[in-house]
Amino acid sequence: MQMENLTLIIPAKNEAISLPRVLQEIKDYSCRVIVILESSDIETIESIKNFDCKIVNQLGKGYGNALIEGINKVETEFLCIFNADGSFDPKYLNKMLNLCKDKDFVFASRYLKEGGSDDDTFLTLIGNFIFSSIGNIFFSLKLSDILFTFLLGRTKSFKKLELKSNDFCLCVEMPIKAKRLNMKFIDTPSFERKRFGGKKKVNEFVDGLKILIFMIKSFFKFK
Repeated sequence: MQMENLTLIIPAKNEAISLPRVLQEIKDYSCRVIVILESSDIETIESIKNFDCKIVNQLGKGYGNALIEGINKVETEFLCIFNADGSFDPKYLNKMLNLCKDKDFVFASRYLKEGGSDDDTFLTLIGNFIFSSIGNIFFSLKLSDILFTFLLGRTKSFKKLELKSNDFCLCVEMPIKAKRLNMKFIDTPSFERKRFGGKKKVNEFVDGLKILIFMIKSFFKFK
């Protein structure tokens, strides 16, 4: 499948060190690129002004909100959520795009055979196992890495999800809604790299609790 049919949406916040390296790495790919960031993040904006990408000034707040605003701007047939910190390796894009030819979504996974992570900690490893298990038991998702947002899919399928979460709950809202809408999806191995720079935006305890509450509410909402 042609990479011209793919748009990478990159939510960024204080990524002046890593984002230019990410854009440099993907410049030879023929896909489009949309970067979503707050207009006050002048340093990051200045760091990427010479790259061929569309900059969207985020109107709301939060990681999930940035992704929703980015999704709404995509015009290509496919889109992929891509991190600004360098932890996602673009070498998987062609495979994920090809896998998506008869699917709605392809989820990258660090925990399938041939997957892995240089950025996982014991705490995040256990957390991902717990949340993925909850997703599989509560919603029959059959996914091995529910919190990993390296996700490629059809743009029309993303828009059909009508996503609402402005925070990191979006990572579980996507597969839960995809399952409930009887969409087709699979997961595929991916290796998560050490980030090029910047700090992890997720607070394991605070965001983990929010995600757990969201999953419980989602389970009982449709019982």
